[in-house]
Parts: sequence; structure tokens; C-alpha cells
Amino acid sequence: MEHVATQPSPPQPLLSAALRSRSMASTVDLDGTRVTYWTYEPVQATPETRTILVIHGFRGDHHGLLRVVDQLPEMRLVMPDLPGFGLSGAFAAGAHSVEGYGRFVADFMAALGLGTDTVLLGHSFGSIITSHFVANHPGAVSELILINPIAAPALEGPKGLMTKAAVLYYEAAARLPRRLGNALLRNQLMVRVMSETMAKTRDKRLRQFVHAQHTAYFSAFADRDSLLEAFKASVGSNVAEVAERLTLPVLLIAGEKDEIATLPDQHKLLPRLPDGTLDVIPGVGHLIHYETPEPAAGFIRRFLKDHAA
Repeated sequence: MEHVATQPSPPQPLLSAALRSRSMASTVDLDGTRVTYWTYEPVQATPETRTILVIHGFRGDHHGLLRVVDQLPEMRLVMPDLPGFGLSGAFAAGAHSVEGYGRFVADFMAALGLGTDTVLLGHSFGSIITSHFVANHPGAVSELILINPIAAPALEGPKGLMTKAAVLYYEAAARLPRRLGNALLRNQLMVRVMSETMAKTRDKRLRQFVHAQHTAYFSAFADRDSLLEAFKASVGSNVAEVAERLTLPVLLIAGEKDEIATLPDQHKLLPRLPDGTLDVIPGVGHLIHYETPEPAAGFIRRFLKDHAA
């Protein structure tokens, strides 16, 4: 089934004061990898309160999904910084691959005692990690929510040339002397160009917020090697590879103007899901989590209500 959102009102580019009071930062050691994560408790628990494990996208960290969290005050959300990003260390052993991150999700859920009633949510690269995890661990979670899901091979089609150029960029940065390589990867002009390209909102305050977020957190990665591994994983896999194996309820939240996870690819992915729902938000691209958190949260809330046990 498919739903299309009405045009949302311009969101305020600020986080609520209540969000901080809901949060608690913690750390856990997983096979020698120190992982930092945040738990956001519900303002008031209700019969519809669920625990949602959130997996962020490439080069992001937990900050990126905070505006969505802010719109779900009745939910309990757990958000780790993926190994190699934010405040979490790189994997002590093993590659930063889709399989490696899948093992991380399994180990993290076990360490925190997150049971089969957990809802799993992934954004962008996180959609690849979570969908492959679910395909390889049937019954581990109850529902899967994918925001800006990577629904088709990144190295093929119209965007394939740009993706291949990006691979060369990350490979070159990994081969340069460390100081030069890190300077290239953390170059703020490159970050700003990326941010300007992906932002679709015309709201000046919101654009400033988006750019500030990317400036502050987009370069918080552990090292060049783990970053290169994660990037290759992000462009080397996609959700469609495991679509038929996702037998649980799946929600796709797509941006009408997404140039990375394009809307036509979402329409191709949807019929391959045994129990899929597609919600489309107009006027937004790959930054649903920043630009349109209100309709995204509304779709999440309705989806979970529709699939309540």
C-alpha cells in the first residue's frame, strides 16, 4: 500500500527543551569496541509506547535523528553511534561491512536485552544495515522502518558515475599521508557543498540548522580506513537484495525529491516486500530526518498502531 503526505507546514529548526530531559548517555563494550549510545525515555508511557532501536546513516551519528525522536515523545528510543562514527570507536576486529554492522546490531541488542518486540529503524546506510540484519535474523525484531531507504544499487544507473567518483575520493584520501588524507576528508568546503546539494527546504533557519549539523558531526569518524570500508559497504549493497526475505511489516518513508534513494526505486522495491507500506513526503530529498520530522513521526506512529500485536 502507499500513502502520500500532504505538504507539511515549515518545521522549526530547533530541538525542544524536553528532549534533553528524556536522554541518558551510556557506553557498552562489545568485543573490545567501545560503543556510546543514548536512550530517550518516553515523556509519559502509554499503551502504544514501543522501544525503537535507531541506526543512523553514513558519516552521521545519533544527532541526525534527534528531530524525529523529538516528535515521538511517547516512544522509547535507543540510538547508538555506529562503530567508527561519532563517539564510538572503530571495530577492534573485523571489517566495517554490512555483515560486520549486522553482527554489531545483534551484539548490541543482546547486551541491552532488547527483545523481539523491538522496532528497528534505519536511515539511509542504516536502511541497508537493518534490512540485511533482519533478513539474516528472522524474528529478531517485530517491525522494520526505513527512512530514505537505499532501494537500488548505487553503482548502477544515472547516479553510478558520481558514486564511482566518490569511491575514488575516499580511496585517494586513504592513501595520502595521514594529515593530508584527514584534511581532505574533513574539508569543510566539501561538507558544505554536500549539505547544500542535499538540502531541499527553502526555510532559511532550517537550512542553517542542517548546515550546522553537518559541520558539527559529519566529520566525526574514527579513522580513514574504517571510513573507507563503511563507504564501500554503503554503495555496495542495498535493501532490494534482501527484500523478499523481509517477512515482517516494513515501512518505507521516502522523499519525493531524493536524488540518492530515488522515488522510482522505492516504487520498484515496495511490491517485492511481503508486507510493505510506502509513505512519501513531498518537497524533501535525502534529509527527511532533518527537514520533515513531523510527517515522518506521524507515519511511524500510525504504522506501529496499525501493526500492534
